[in-house]
Amino acid sequence: MKIVILKGSPRKSGNSNLLADFFAKGAAETGHEVFEFDCTRHKVGGCLGCNACGMNGPCVQKDDFGLVRDKLVEADAIVFATPIYYFGMSGQLKSVIDRFYSIHDCMGRKKAVLIATMGNPDVRVSEPATLMYDKMVNYLGWEDCGRLLAAKVWSVGDVERTPYVDKAYEMGKSL
Repeated sequence: MKIVILKGSPRKSGNSNLLADFFAKGAAETGHEVFEFDCTRHKVGGCLGCNACGMNGPCVQKDDFGLVRDKLVEADAIVFATPIYYFGMSGQLKSVIDRFYSIHDCMGRKKAVLIATMGNPDVRVSEPATLMYDKMVNYLGWEDCGRLLAAKVWSVGDVERTPYVDKAYEMGKSL
């Protein structure tokens, strides 16, 4: 299986990126082909709404989305890894998701996973992000293969001292 992991944390060793790494390790050990795209280390503009792509063509923007575009189309599964910022996914990840418009008609059926981290101890702060994820997966006709919502992991590395690390690894192995 071809898996694309979209990392959305501006902190290179942020908690959501660390969980994505454990997920990737589990998936790779099972024989899956994993491609990771760090949305925060690349320049990807949000969709302009110009419709020049026709939902199945090249985008008029010449940015780093071209580095992940074909990988997304070919993927069997896409993992969305993000910190929760003001109740939603990071803006960098959201810009990449918005560009799905240009490949909408050629994406096909896929599996999807959500990995989200938050400093808040109340996992309910992630509800707007999980709702967006649910609506997107449903709209695209994809299969939700799980979510890992890691609460109370504020500082870089906090997640490494939690059971979330093992859960992410096992999710990668079981996909």
